[in-house]
Amino acid sequence: MKKLIGFLRLTRPANIVTAISDILAGAAIAGFVGGINDLPSVLLLVVATIGLYGGGVVFNDVFDASLDRMERPERPIPSGLISEKEGALLGSALLIVGIAAATKFAIYPSGIIATFIAIASLIYDKWGKHHDFLGPLNMGICRGLNLLLGMSLVPAVIYQYGYLAVVPIIYIASITMISRGEVHGGKSNTILFAAMLYIIVNASILFVSLDQGNGIYALLFVLLHAILIYPPLYRAYQEPIGKNIGKAVKAGVIALIVMNASWAAAFDAFYLGLFILLLLPLSILLARLFAVT
Repeated sequence: MKKLIGFLRLTRPANIVTAISDILAGAAIAGFVGGINDLPSVLLLVVATIGLYGGGVVFNDVFDASLDRMERPERPIPSGLISEKEGALLGSALLIVGIAAATKFAIYPSGIIATFIAIASLIYDKWGKHHDFLGPLNMGICRGLNLLLGMSLVPAVIYQYGYLAVVPIIYIASITMISRGEVHGGKSNTILFAAMLYIIVNASILFVSLDQGNGIYALLFVLLHAILIYPPLYRAYQEPIGKNIGKAVKAGVIALIVMNASWAAAFDAFYLGLFILLLLPLSILLARLFAVT
């Protein structure tokens, strides 16, 4: 039982829920609003993102095993609960499942996008995280591709709205940039810059929603998103110690669900947005049981 829990801890369950919300947001942009005929296709892409995200974060811990023995010895691999080989096998299996599920739906573009997500996540885990600029950008690209994976339900939509993937790239890059101070503390200027990027993200969603004629509906979700992310970010700005930064990062990651609900509302899928929002309490609950960062 302890071993099973250890494997679950490696996959960051709360984060996987946020990845599922990426797919649903992409599906909303593609025009899916909950029709039963589209459900099997959406579920395939949900399975894909579970495998891709889970595999990516497992390999993050595999590659960080030596460092975690000093900084986070309580984690499954440095504590000895899970061996590095077992972690690598789990991560590989999850990535294969993710690519296979996406390819089952469609080799192009879904399978291709899934493959790029797997490659990008491994690049980040092994090399990207060590670069101040390329690391956050690399992580952001993983999330941007995940939104595109959801849009791939209707491939033509990627050509029309694929540029929207820039928004989660900016958002996740901001969170990743902040997270670098989670262990030893960070800098107020870095947090201030991240806050400016957050504002750009919120403004971009509102701009798109207004262009789609759904500004009022999206505004409700954007306001909730702001309520979740800015207070902990402000506390981290005032006192950029590891504990405060960790809370700001955790809030930013979990609030991604609300941001994705905003996309659904922006594209006239208000009820799907509400369904995405229902993932928030689940992610919060899992965040209390398992690490987010």
